[in-house]
Amino acid sequence: MGRDKSAIEIDGTTMVQRVLDALAAAGADETFVVGPTGVPDETPGAGPLGGLVTALRHARHDHVVVLACDLVSPSAALVRRVVEEGQHAVAAVPRVDGRPQWLHGMWSRAGCLAALEAAFAAGERSLHGAAQHVDVTLFDDASPSYRDADSPGDLGGPG
Repeated sequence: MGRDKSAIEIDGTTMVQRVLDALAAAGADETFVVGPTGVPDETPGAGPLGGLVTALRHARHDHVVVLACDLVSPSAALVRRVVEEGQHAVAAVPRVDGRPQWLHGMWSRAGCLAALEAAFAAGERSLHGAAQHVDVTLFDDASPSYRDADSPGDLGGPG
């Protein structure tokens, strides 16, 4: 996009605020942003894996729902589905069109943090690669709420 996607407005609300609103509407009692405007990313520029590790280190609760800041149509229903699937899992990640959506899942701090930290320390930077060291439950979901914005054309609303 050439700029901070979290600050892009859709219908007068920034993308990151839309995600925070969806989390709150789903009943989250703690929300925060990892990045310059929230909890400082402990490994800035190292990609989403570093952001996930930062989130797990700073969250008050063991189970942490993580959502990317560039979701076009985030919803409380999406958050509730991830929580439902993750109730008895170490990590629960939706699979859309056969592809895991690593930044739309629920991660257990107790079950994931040490393995993700070790993978990061060993040089892994991909969430896909690091997740190979965690017991991840994948579930299929075709909701348009998982659609993210990678180009200006993606900002047109629900898919």
